[in-house]
Amino acid sequence: MSTTPIKIQVWTDFVCPFCLLGEAIIEKAIEGSNVEIEWMPFELRPYPTPTLKPEDEYLPRVWKAAVYPMAERLGVPIQLPTVSPQPYTRKAFLGLQYAKQEGKGNQYATAVMKGFFQQNLNIGEDDVLKNILHSLGLNPAMLDEFVNSPQANAQHDADLQYAKQVGIQAVPSLAVGSQFFSGVPSVQALRDAIQHVA
Repeated sequence: MSTTPIKIQVWTDFVCPFCLLGEAIIEKAIEGSNVEIEWMPFELRPYPTPTLKPEDEYLPRVWKAAVYPMAERLGVPIQLPTVSPQPYTRKAFLGLQYAKQEGKGNQYATAVMKGFFQQNLNIGEDDVLKNILHSLGLNPAMLDEFVNSPQANAQHDADLQYAKQVGIQAVPSLAVGSQFFSGVPSVQALRDAIQHVA
């Protein structure tokens, strides 16, 4: 019996509500399995691409049609953040790099998404990200270190390049062994993929 955990890579952008909803599905699917999740960065709108505004017509429409119904089915509290325009997520991803190094990548990714979609926090702001790091028992000052580190930035750019190479076009996207899911998979589909690898 192999004790090596099955690795699942999850590409996310912290401003995508389906990533928080997908997280709930992943949690259900991996219950009782020996699985290691690695959150991977994918910026939907990297700087200087303009980010979305909640007061424009697009976001409320998508939320009404797709986000809220799905959240209700999954029992996940979520609300369209009023932060306008939506924050860029590069800084939050540099924080994720630090959290991953400390073995707290999953907790950090979840806390950032919940901060944005449940507490209406501007996750583009240093103070917000530092509070999240602090709440996980991590050193908030390391955010500045990673944001200003040429190595951390180069790593982030390499991760984004890798996402392009493997063909990521939407988030969440998941890789379980050689199986690939674009968008939010069903709990059963994910369980089957894990079983297949196991």
